[in-house]
Amino acid sequence: MLGSLPMALTFARIAAIPLLTGLCYVDGDGARFVALAVYAAAAVTDYLDGYFARAWKQQSKLGRIFDPIADKLLVASVILLLVAFGRVSGLDVLAALVILCREVLVSGLREFLAELRAKLPVSRLAKWKTGIQMTALGFLIVGDAEPTAFLPVLAIGEVLLWSAAVLTLITGYDYLAEGLRHLDERPVTHGTRPVVPAPPGQPQAAAPKPPAAGQTSTT
Repeated sequence: MLGSLPMALTFARIAAIPLLTGLCYVDGDGARFVALAVYAAAAVTDYLDGYFARAWKQQSKLGRIFDPIADKLLVASVILLLVAFGRVSGLDVLAALVILCREVLVSGLREFLAELRAKLPVSRLAKWKTGIQMTALGFLIVGDAEPTAFLPVLAIGEVLLWSAAVLTLITGYDYLAEGLRHLDERPVTHGTRPVVPAPPGQPQAAAPKPPAAGQTSTT
């Protein structure tokens, strides 16, 4: 599956990160617009890889692993670059921090629920959050470049960033509540003997070993 188009698009999203990083070190407004084009192309692959995987029935476990990883790497890298180069500053850094923390939270919840064979479905509100967030980062990449002086690009990006941060808090809470709902569940284990609670004052005892194949239990 590594040679499939959906996987190629997913890895292209990751490959765009060093290119975006290099463009941030290039002076001039032209480099910002080139960075915007690279970022926009990478963001579009987030939709295309899933679309082609479903349309061509090329969905795979590897794709399900790397698709969300590529998304989070791209978003986190762009946010860090924007903060490092002063295009996100002041209180706007707080909005960026909220978004980054939420990405870590959701990743941890997905890993926890995977052990329980449970899924964390993406809500419609989370999709809106992602769209607004990606658009905000695009505006902030251009920032106050000279050709956009007639349009408050930076201000629009900041408003969208805060809008995404608010939606991030809402969807992050929803995902956390869903994860806590599964907190008392345990993954299915094989070949282990669970511990049976013993009366107070007595040592814990292991549960009886299940009968071997071909045998019947007497209990």
